[in-house]
Amino acid sequence: MFFSYYMPTNFIFGQGSIEKLHKQQLPGKKALIVISAGGSMRKTGYLDKLTAQLEKAGASWVLFDKIQPNPILDHVNEGAELGMNEKCDFVIGLGGGSSIDTAKAIAVKMANPDTDFWTYMGGSTGGAEVPPNGMLPVVAVTTTAGTGTEADQWMVITKTETKEKAGGGCAKTFPTLSVIDPLLMLSVPPDLTAYQGFDAFFHSTECYININANPISDLFCLDAISNIGDYLPNAVADGSDVQAREKVALANTEAGFTQSISGCISEHAMEHALSAYSPALPHGAGLISISLAYYESLIRKGACPERFVAMAKAMGRFDASEPEDFLKSLACLQKACNVDDIKLSEFGVLESDIKAIAKNAHDVMGGLFEVDPARLEYDDTLAIMKKSYR
Repeated sequence: MFFSYYMPTNFIFGQGSIEKLHKQQLPGKKALIVISAGGSMRKTGYLDKLTAQLEKAGASWVLFDKIQPNPILDHVNEGAELGMNEKCDFVIGLGGGSSIDTAKAIAVKMANPDTDFWTYMGGSTGGAEVPPNGMLPVVAVTTTAGTGTEADQWMVITKTETKEKAGGGCAKTFPTLSVIDPLLMLSVPPDLTAYQGFDAFFHSTECYININANPISDLFCLDAISNIGDYLPNAVADGSDVQAREKVALANTEAGFTQSISGCISEHAMEHALSAYSPALPHGAGLISISLAYYESLIRKGACPERFVAMAKAMGRFDASEPEDFLKSLACLQKACNVDDIKLSEFGVLESDIKAIAKNAHDVMGGLFEVDPARLEYDDTLAIMKKSYR
C-alpha cells in the first residue's frame, strides 16, 4: 500500500461563504478576475458580490470576460497580457471549471511570461514541463458543481489549431484559496446542473477504478458517488433545493480531491477529443453520451468487478452482486436526471470525424489509457464512440 496526498488549498465551504471572502488573507492587492463570455456572472449578481468583497478587503481588480465553455490557448495568452499590463498580483477564477481552469493557466503564464504556455501542458505537442516559477496565487470561486478544479491542480485548455484539448498541472498549480458557496449554484439551469453533476460523478468513478486508486482516494470517491446518486436528481428537478445543491457541491469538491490523489482514466481522454472537434459539446454531456458504452466495454473485459459492485452499492443498489448492476444504476440515474436519451449527434459531432476523434483521444491524452483497469485499444474507442453517436 502506497499513496501520497498533498492539498495546499485553503477551503471555505458552505451557504453564504462568499460573504466571508473579505475576512480571508487575500494573496495580493490587485486581482485579475476571470469570467465567461456568457454574461451569467453579471446577470446573477455574482460578479458584484465578488467585487464588493474585494473592496471590503482593500483590493482592486481588473476584469477579463472572454472565456468559452471549452477554454482556449489564445485566451490564456490574452488574459495574461492584460494581467501583466495592469500589474495584477493574483488571479480570481469566478464561475465554472472553464473560468477557473483558465485562471490557473493565466496565472502560470503571468509567472512565466517568456515561455510558451503549451510547454506546461500534456498532449502530443505539449512539453508536460513543470513551470519553474509556479503560478501567481489563484482564488477559485466556483458557481457550478462539476469539474472539481477548485480542489485540484489540473487545468484543461484547447489548442484550436491542432485540435488538442489537453490537461496540465503540478504541485505548483493548486489554488491558494477556494470558495464553495452552494447559494451561488442556485441559478444553474437543469440541463447544465445534470451535465456538471455527471462530470463530478465520472471523476469519482474513474478515480475509483484507476489502477492508482488508494484508500484515501477511495473514501472521497465512494462518498461523492453516493452524494450524487442521492441528490443530483433533486438538484436537477428543483434548482432551489439548497440541501441538494450543497450535497452535490460537496461531492464535486470531493471529486476534485480524488483527482489530486488518484486520477481520471480514458473516459476523459475520449470526451476531450470529442469536444476538441466539437466545441459546442458540453463536457458533461459528452461524458454522459459515451458512459454506458464505455463502462460496458470495461466490464466486458473483466476490469475490477468488485469495484463496479461497490460503486453500484454506493448508488443505493445495496443488493448489487455483479458489475452489470453498476450499469443498471447508472442508467437509472441518467433517467432520473433527464439525460438518458442524449447522443453525440445532437451536439455537432460529425459522424465522418469519429475515426479521427478516436485517434485523437489516444494521441493527445494517451497517458489516461495507461491507467485504465483494462486495456482499451483504438478499435475499442472507435466502437464506444460509434455506439454513442445516435
